[in-house]
Amino acid sequence: MSVSQNIPSQHRRDLGLGAWLCYEPAFVPDHEAAMQRLLRELPLAQETIRMIGRDVLVPRLVAFCGEPGLRYRYSGRDHDAAPWTPTLRALVDQLRSVTGTRYDTVLCNYYRDGRDAMGRHADDEPELGPSPDDIRIASVSLGSRRTFRMRPRVGGERIDYLLGEGDLLVMGGTTQAHWVHEVPRTKAAVGPRLNLTFRCVRLAR
Repeated sequence: MSVSQNIPSQHRRDLGLGAWLCYEPAFVPDHEAAMQRLLRELPLAQETIRMIGRDVLVPRLVAFCGEPGLRYRYSGRDHDAAPWTPTLRALVDQLRSVTGTRYDTVLCNYYRDGRDAMGRHADDEPELGPSPDDIRIASVSLGSRRTFRMRPRVGGERIDYLLGEGDLLVMGGTTQAHWVHEVPRTKAAVGPRLNLTFRCVRLAR
């Protein structure tokens, strides 16, 4: 399977052990307009997760969309995919064409300001693919730039990207097995950011 059809090869980064990244800046050139359309279209809501025996509000707004009938379990909850919105449909069609991967769902995270964040984790749920040893996550970041931090599970240097303004970062191969990632809080004055992580759900068809 091709990693990408049209993303230049110099944008690929080999992380070792079968893990790789592919970075394309300004993949969505009209990112602010796209974000405003999506904020009108998406069923964004603040979810709760169970932590240490109590429900805690997630520090961001979330929506999960995709092909009909698909379900994805994360943070201890099952999520049924809401329909693609017109803007999401255009984006996923573009990603499928450029990357050669048939993404079928997207998890949308809206960071309203620097207090909204994403804790350290890996997207290693068993239903993700296209295969168990090649989990593809295509992350499109609209709006303000935020630090996207990756750390190897065992030893090694962390990697920071400042993602926003329409950037695309694809994580593939064994990245989710060997690395974790996060969007840390910041006290800096930052504007809103909408992050779209397109995925392949294998086992919920």
